[in-house]
Amino acid sequence: MMASLQWWQRGLVGFSLLVLIFLYVPIVILVLFSFNDSPVTSFPLSGFTLRWYQQFLANNQMLTALGNSLIVASFATLLSVVIGVTAALALDRYSFPGKDIFRNAILLPLSLPGIVTGIAMLNFYKQIGIPQSLTAVVIGHATALLGVVVSQVMARLAKLNLRLLEASADLGATPFETFYRVILPNIRTSIIGSALLCFTLSFDEIPVTYFLTGRDVTLPIYIYSTLRRGITPEINAVGSIIVAASFVLVVLSVTMLRDQTKSK
Repeated sequence: MMASLQWWQRGLVGFSLLVLIFLYVPIVILVLFSFNDSPVTSFPLSGFTLRWYQQFLANNQMLTALGNSLIVASFATLLSVVIGVTAALALDRYSFPGKDIFRNAILLPLSLPGIVTGIAMLNFYKQIGIPQSLTAVVIGHATALLGVVVSQVMARLAKLNLRLLEASADLGATPFETFYRVILPNIRTSIIGSALLCFTLSFDEIPVTYFLTGRDVTLPIYIYSTLRRGITPEINAVGSIIVAASFVLVVLSVTMLRDQTKSK
């Protein structure tokens, strides 16, 4: 029985490793081709070069698209954090009519396909007069990512000792002082972690952006349109940069979202 159990455990570990290899080998190949001296993306590699990164830095259209992506991701993250933290505090501390509906409405975009969210927002924005633009993309991303902030902050608030709030009130602190001195320090890591995650998701987002953007495209949309003519070494280079940046942000977000009970 024990030997059979060990066999199954080894089999599961081996299968998991195969899945991880299948998922990450294409990313490794992408990075390798970004340094390949040949413009043809095929093996064997012909040599090491940095010229594709230089061409990327000299491509004004791609740099403009990169700047648009950074602007959209930054403002979408800011909106998501401000509204999300406020909504999480309201859901955690107050009871009001329609509370369950409000909570489900905020979390609903997380379970909807991006293409459905994009079409729904495009139709709604046309009805209220918001044109397709980067502003519409920012609002769309913030709406779609709001649930990320709310879920993470609410999970942290659930672990907050309510006696701290009572003690703060007994000592004469105002609600704002209680939030700034008691609540915020306890939820700070969840806010930062969810913000980093929102930035990463917004930067890489395509379906919602595709329906809401106008003439000013973001980097993922630019790459998507360029891929119709085939994969170029420049795309490999910018893809490698995005992979590196996304990896750093995801690692930071996961680190910040960890429970810090071990460090206290």
